[in-house]
Amino acid sequence: MLPTIARDHDVVVMIDQRKLPAQEIYVRCRTAVEVAKAIKTMVIRGAPAIGVAAALGISLGMRRSTATGTQKFATEFYRICDLLAATRPTAVNLFWAIDRMKRSFAAGMGAGESTAQLKDRLDREADLIHDEDVASCRAIGAFGATVVPQDAKILTHCNAGALATAGYGTALGVIRGAVEAGKQVAVFADETRPFLQGARLTAWELVRDGINTTVITDNMSGALMRQRKVNFVVVGADRIAANGDTANKIGTYSVAVLAREHGVPFYVAAPLSTIDLKTKDGDGIPIEERNSREVTHVGSTQLTPDGAAVWNPAFDVTPHQLITGIITEKGIFRAPYTDSLASAFAQ
Repeated sequence: MLPTIARDHDVVVMIDQRKLPAQEIYVRCRTAVEVAKAIKTMVIRGAPAIGVAAALGISLGMRRSTATGTQKFATEFYRICDLLAATRPTAVNLFWAIDRMKRSFAAGMGAGESTAQLKDRLDREADLIHDEDVASCRAIGAFGATVVPQDAKILTHCNAGALATAGYGTALGVIRGAVEAGKQVAVFADETRPFLQGARLTAWELVRDGINTTVITDNMSGALMRQRKVNFVVVGADRIAANGDTANKIGTYSVAVLAREHGVPFYVAAPLSTIDLKTKDGDGIPIEERNSREVTHVGSTQLTPDGAAVWNPAFDVTPHQLITGIITEKGIFRAPYTDSLASAFAQ
């Protein structure tokens, strides 16, 4: 699988997703500040992946700490947690991973562990978060494969693949699972303006896997469905509210509306760490707005005239009514989502 993010001794290594597919460059982060910058500038992106990055960033930062007493060590720990929490607001996996690291740290402090023991504890917890994410994606792929048509013509939006996770992927995990189950699969990848995650990243992953892949612009998906060339849609998620409303890359809502109009099943694939039962519905999900240059320029080439205003939300919310099912590592959940998603955490 693609080495999206990994620990190399006291360095966190991640592939620079801004450079793909033209260049395969790896960024080596030696401090928590560098990991935070990598998340903020989208060297690494995708909800599960940035959660893993945050956990590894915390353990990296604390491994390099020179604090001799546990109180100073704790002060530094919470400062690093705050630094990483401030990087991106929408993907709940980021905060889930930080909270999990906090709980592990608190348990160690409560047990009277030394700073050396706390460092080892944080390393173990971060590595566990990484490994569990890969296992979750594999399970998502296996469950998702069961609902993929035998002769599948799949549309996906953005990149919810190995690059968006610690490995294998969520939406692309479903596609990979279907291929491994022996199903015939062809994929249409929305280019996903303005950051082009579909054209650059999803297509790159699938072509490497030898999966039949066609890139389309975002405004072509409706025509494709009308011509009956799509019979399944699967996307990832950055946050799923308690009622099933789902935040994903901008443009996902439009795809969901089109899928409903044309009778195409629309599935969301995400680990349980993406489900936020504390957020009642989609109106409570914070939507990140990014730099206007992502819209006005491609590389150094300016596309829009000076003086034109730009609106650049990174995500939109798909209402739960448009979602056929939510595929997780514990199975596929369906409406009413308020009940089914809550039951996922009771299992």
